Amino acid sequence: MKKILVINAGSSSFKFKVFSFPKEEVIAEGMADRVGLDDSSFEIKLTDKTKHSEEVNIPDQTTAVKILLNNLKKYQVINDLAEIIGIGHRIVAGGETFKKSTLINKDNLQKIYDLKEYAPLHDEAEADVIKAFLELLPNVPEVAVFDTAFHQSLDPVHYLYSLPYKYYEKYKARKYGAHGTSVRFVIQEAAKLLDKPLDQLKLIVCHLGSGASITAVKDGKSLDTSMGFTPLAGITMSSRSGDVDPSVLAYIMKKEHINMSQMIDILNHKSGLLGISEISPDMRDLRDDMSRLNNDQKKKADLARNIFINRICRYIGAYIMEMGGVDGIIFTAGVGEHDFGVRAKVMNALNFMGVIPDEERNKANKAGLITRPDSKITVMLIPTNEELMIERDVVKVADLK
Repeated sequence: MKKILVINAGSSSFKFKVFSFPKEEVIAEGMADRVGLDDSSFEIKLTDKTKHSEEVNIPDQTTAVKILLNNLKKYQVINDLAEIIGIGHRIVAGGETFKKSTLINKDNLQKIYDLKEYAPLHDEAEADVIKAFLELLPNVPEVAVFDTAFHQSLDPVHYLYSLPYKYYEKYKARKYGAHGTSVRFVIQEAAKLLDKPLDQLKLIVCHLGSGASITAVKDGKSLDTSMGFTPLAGITMSSRSGDVDPSVLAYIMKKEHINMSQMIDILNHKSGLLGISEISPDMRDLRDDMSRLNNDQKKKADLARNIFINRICRYIGAYIMEMGGVDGIIFTAGVGEHDFGVRAKVMNALNFMGVIPDEERNKANKAGLITRPDSKITVMLIPTNEELMIERDVVKVADLK
């Protein structure tokens, strides 16, 4: 049986899924965790629901890839490495260099390394994983699938900042967005649910996970998106601030005697839901079992949730105006798929536009339409599947038969 391997690498880990080809069935998945750190581990889950975990020294990505390939053999996911006919990699930032999913060669690999400043926590680690596979499986085609590629359809009105134009010319300082692979998947599913051609729809995608973004899609293309030069901009997120007046950063840095590197760390890791609530970056901790919190903590938890919802509504409203209307709004990713309270409040904010929630379906966290048939705007819950989108790109770009 032929297989396609999909890799989603982070700064010190990578997740993987193995798909059968051409059936697109997941036959194994797992992750290598804490690569290059103490207490590293490897985990693999099989189709029979069994899970195998081990603590093992993983000093670098090459070792992690070797452990992955050995475990695929050990648990008979593959009998021979020749069964792997393609490998797909999720890459966060492609800048203006990569406008679509791309077959990897040494030149393209170097270009990904060169883009590491655009996503310091991701691109270099992702390139290291690609390099390891090139060394260990040199005859297997590898395809890079870029989160930013879908947003290359933005025009200068939407991607330029109101800064001196020379900074764009010299440094390509502009909006690039993120979550493009997820957005591409869910809009295709939305077109099926609405039974209309994608190129005739106006859609807004609310990808609400630990990282969160709102994207306006018109005629099948990204018109505008909330994330910016990096995934730090846009709406409030789990531990990321989203949009902030730059002047307040200089003010705080002066008062706290900290430098820009420390400030960026605060914006990425200590802000958002965590920073406001002072409790947790996890929406579930701000929603469930509130009896464990004192009154002050409850107020801050509610405040964090309400700010999160407000920023979503703010972007949705702006995008509806930009597109001259909307046919469908999509909720996806962890919070988007599992927090019916967030969805309900956003839909209720749109009651004046004729949005009529189907409260029962919404509370059930059930995929599909979550508005009533008489709603003027259709709202949908669509589970994302970035890995399947990457697998399909591998098949297409590598021209697999």
